[in-house]
This record gives sequence, C-alpha cells and structure tokens, in this order.
Amino acid sequence: MKVCFETFGCRLNKAEALEMEAAYLAKGWECTESPADADLIVVRGCSVTARAQRDCEKLIDHLRRHYPRTPLRICGCLRQNSPRTVAPPVVDETVAVPMRTARAYLKVQDGCSGCCSFCIVPQFRGASVSVPFGEVLDKAQRFVEVGYHEIVVTGCNLALYASAGKRLPELLSALAAVSPACRIRLGSLEPGACALETVRAMAEAANVCRFLHVPVQSGSNRILAAMKRPYLVRDVEALVSTAMRLLPNLGLGCDVMTGFPDESAFDFAATEGLLRRLPFNHAHVFPYSERPGTLAAAFGGAVPKAVRTARAHRLAEQMGRARAQYARRFLGQTVEIVVEDEKKTVGWTGEYLRCETVSPVPRKASARIFVTRVREDATLEGRLVTHLV
Repeated sequence: MKVCFETFGCRLNKAEALEMEAAYLAKGWECTESPADADLIVVRGCSVTARAQRDCEKLIDHLRRHYPRTPLRICGCLRQNSPRTVAPPVVDETVAVPMRTARAYLKVQDGCSGCCSFCIVPQFRGASVSVPFGEVLDKAQRFVEVGYHEIVVTGCNLALYASAGKRLPELLSALAAVSPACRIRLGSLEPGACALETVRAMAEAANVCRFLHVPVQSGSNRILAAMKRPYLVRDVEALVSTAMRLLPNLGLGCDVMTGFPDESAFDFAATEGLLRRLPFNHAHVFPYSERPGTLAAAFGGAVPKAVRTARAHRLAEQMGRARAQYARRFLGQTVEIVVEDEKKTVGWTGEYLRCETVSPVPRKASARIFVTRVREDATLEGRLVTHLV
C-alpha cells in the first residue's frame, strides 16, 4: 500500500504531516511522490489566508477529478471546510519518529485562545492545547537517538504552552538538556511576559539557536488594537531590548502586515520606523488580504491593494538591506549548520542564515564552517572546519 502526502502552510503543518508519514511507514505503508501511484492521498491544508485556502481546494478538486477512485484524507486547517473526507485507516501517530527531513520538527502545542481580528486559525484548530511535558521530552529523546542534530519546536502559539505547571521557558530548558549535541530552534514567539522569560532561558542554554522570530504585525498601537493583538509596541521594544542584551549577536526576525483596514500613511510610517529602530534582520512581510469569516473582513477603510503591495515591497527592501548588513558580521567567523542538501552542502546557521561550502558533508550532519564570503543575498560561503554525523 502506498500513500502520497500533499502539505501546505506552516511549520506546524509540516510537523504534523511528518508525524503522520512516519506512522504510516511504521504500519508498513510506502510513501510515493506521485498521486497516480497512491492507494491513499493525504492533503494537509492551510486556511490562514483566502488565497492559501483557494490553492488547497484547487489541488483537492484536481485530485478528485484525476484520481476519483483513490481515497482522499483531508486534514490540517482545511478539516472543517472539507466535509468530504475519507476515514483513514487506524494508525497510531505517536509511536513512530519522522526520519525524512534533515531537521526534526517537534509539535508541542496546537490551537490558539486569541481572537485576532484578521486570523481564521482558531476556528479550525480550536483553543490552545499543549502536548504533555513528559511526552514532548520523550519525543525529543527519540529524535536525538536516531541522529538528529536540530529540533525545531513548533506550535500554533508557543507562548500559550502549559502542561503540569510547566510553561515554554521550562520546556525550552528541559529540551536543551536532552543532549548538548542537538540544538533547539524555537518557532514564532509572541511578545509578552512568557517571551521575556523564554529569552532568559535561551541565554542560559548554549545549544538553543540564537534566533528569535516575533510576530510584530504593525508598529502602530492603533492598528495593533484594531487587530486585537495582545500587546503594544512598547512590549515589542521591551522584548527586543532584553533579547539583544542577553544575546548580543541574536538573529532577529518578524512578521509584518501592510495595508490592514484603515492603516494610514502615519501608521505605516510607524511600522517602518520600528523596523529601522530595532535590529530586525529577517522579515516575512506580506500585504493584508481579506479573509472571509474574520472580524477584519467586515471592517471599513479598506486600503487599496496597490498601496498594500507597495508598502510591503518597501519594507521587504528595507529588511533585505538589514539582513545583508547583519550577515556581514559573520565574515571571518566560524558558524555551525545542519546540512540539508549534501549535493551543495548547504544548511542554516543557528542565527538563521543560509550557509554553503563546497566540501561534501552527509545530509543531517552538523558542520562547522569558516565564513570566507558573504553574498549579496546574505548567504554565507566558507570552508569546512569539521563535521559530526
């Protein structure tokens, strides 16, 4: 029996898809890249934006037309939008360890108890639910035992993690203690008290990646309030200030949305100024798009799409320059990567910079690279110092 996986969306979706894939393999199934060869097709969808949902549904319609006799399982954030789901075979998704990727993806939390006006995710994933503390550590131990050198901690809203009196800072410290040879990378972390404590835990563990991704969204308090975000600009500034004090060479990323309803030129200037004022060096910048079913979809004051796009492009260019400048700090330094493509020997540093070397190194290996060149796109190049399989 063969199963084909089609996965859209975020790291959480990827983690869930990999766990499911490993479970099917443990039951004797084979994985195939071709739906034509499959006895079952699994689509893990994404509905975070209307466009993402359309792309998923377009693929589902294509699969139904071309492979009408092949059972189709639809899950992820499309589950409630797609009632024509075929019941899957009974598979225990907790017993197997995913092995296909170079880095391990560890889901610790799902759902969100927030009510952001632009976000549809809580309608599909529900309120926040955390994976039990001991279960997370057991899974991390199994990842280490099969040879992973990096574990990416994923969740819908990591700041909401809570299990048996343990929160994200305690979980991060415990994960870092599993093995000093395996580095731990955090996903996105929302500003607030939990984030401040988590940054302190990062500083105390040498094997936690020096990269923090903050979903800023806007530099205007007025727009943050309209978005119903649970923080203000001063909270972003406090988090970044603490992080840079404790981790001076930190890679700092953010999410930024342009053109939210009623965003004025002044609001946009506040966002632009925040990104210039704070040392962000990586950004996911995207124009707002109306998402049916959210509060914001009914808001007035729509910003013309051309303006949304122009603002996003302007910020992306600004952040591109900041990223290149940040990357140049590592010229003449030694960095560590986990090799994702052995044909090029390429991977990501702990600070989330792409790094390449010409020396052949096995995939999944941890490699130390002495940086000899920084390309215009902020990619590091260098010579191999050593590696650990």
